[in-house]
Amino acid sequence: MTTTAGLPTLDPLFKRNAKRTWDAFASELDDFGAKEEETSSRLRLAVKIRDEYKDYKALPSTLLAQQGPVGPARPKESRKMITAGGEADPSTSRMIATIDKTPVQQPSTFSSSTKLSQALALHKQTHTIKPTYHPPWKLMRVISGHLGWVRSVAVEPGNKWFATGAGDRVIKIWDLASGELKLSLTGHISTVRGLAVSSRHPYLFSCGEDKMVKCWDLEANKVIRHYHGHLSGVYALSLHPTLDILVTAGRDASARVWDMRTKAQIHVLSGHTATVADVKCQDSDPQVITGSMDSTIRLWDLAAGKTMTTLTHHKKSVRSLAIHPTEYSFASGSAGGNNIKKWKCPEGAFVFNFSGHNSIINTLSVNAEGVFFSGGDNGTLTFWDYNTGTPFQNLEDIPQPGSLEAEAGVFCSTFDQTGTRLITGGADKTIKVYAEQAQ
Repeated sequence: MTTTAGLPTLDPLFKRNAKRTWDAFASELDDFGAKEEETSSRLRLAVKIRDEYKDYKALPSTLLAQQGPVGPARPKESRKMITAGGEADPSTSRMIATIDKTPVQQPSTFSSSTKLSQALALHKQTHTIKPTYHPPWKLMRVISGHLGWVRSVAVEPGNKWFATGAGDRVIKIWDLASGELKLSLTGHISTVRGLAVSSRHPYLFSCGEDKMVKCWDLEANKVIRHYHGHLSGVYALSLHPTLDILVTAGRDASARVWDMRTKAQIHVLSGHTATVADVKCQDSDPQVITGSMDSTIRLWDLAAGKTMTTLTHHKKSVRSLAIHPTEYSFASGSAGGNNIKKWKCPEGAFVFNFSGHNSIINTLSVNAEGVFFSGGDNGTLTFWDYNTGTPFQNLEDIPQPGSLEAEAGVFCSTFDQTGTRLITGGADKTIKVYAEQAQ
């Protein structure tokens, strides 16, 4: 009969073997677990997408037929990109140097082709970009009629008339050729701060400090829709070029996206911490750009209703934005030093400063020829070459007789559809039309 009394216990042996096994496989355990977790979560997501969205991935054929070619588009071939024809270079200085290839790079004085000599040569080249010649502009017409500060202006797509909104709560329609008053629209109960004319419908949209956003039918000359939702004054609005949506922004620190036809609020674009002073739409990403009194600019993902990028380069409140009609870029204006900046879409890369207009910038406009206009709160006007940032003309806004000298501020501006006339509205209650001088 055998006994087991003399045999040692198995516990220490088991623990020692377990420890050796752990040491051998512990390093691979984390990787294995992470891979397993990632695979299972992807599988779970795939199942969810198939179960919940299978029937909505494609529209029914009847709806597809109605859709037509609308919706956000990539920039057209005719749109000029700021970068050169090769691969995009992330270096901002290199990007600036490739805007215009006219200057020939001078050979460096350094004997060795070091990084320093290359950088110095490139730096020298960026300052020798030759600006395009633009003829000077002069004041052609002064239109009186409003009883308050003229805060908004918009030209209709047919280039026959333009609309202005002012502190007298009235929207006035003027003949572009003669400057005669054609129509006055009343309905707002406070200053009209934003106007936009639709290119695809007979509609005029307006917004004001009375929290109201109105859609006017220009065939009946009356309000047909109200868009309710803003909690405070509405300072700016913009129409999307291809979608039937309207974006408004104001003192409640939000921008709101509306379905033009159903009056439904699609998104509230929240994130700014102060008044949103200006908003612009374009047909390719970023489709919505906002500038705010919190000194930031935000580029929005319209589909998700979320911020894509926040630009924090400005020191003070951003009051105005301007999107170039053909180049895939935009400019912003603010109060404070280096107050006008140019940005490249879609990522919002900073290109350069427009230096020299030292005042609070209330309004910016740019035409297809590359004439860029900035209007200041103190009545100073500057015309720039948009490609190089070179100012080619400075003007003073002369207040009308009977106005105070302090009432020289320029609040709004727009080029007409041809880009040959500039319409501005100011604190002296007048509308001024500037035109290129004949050569």
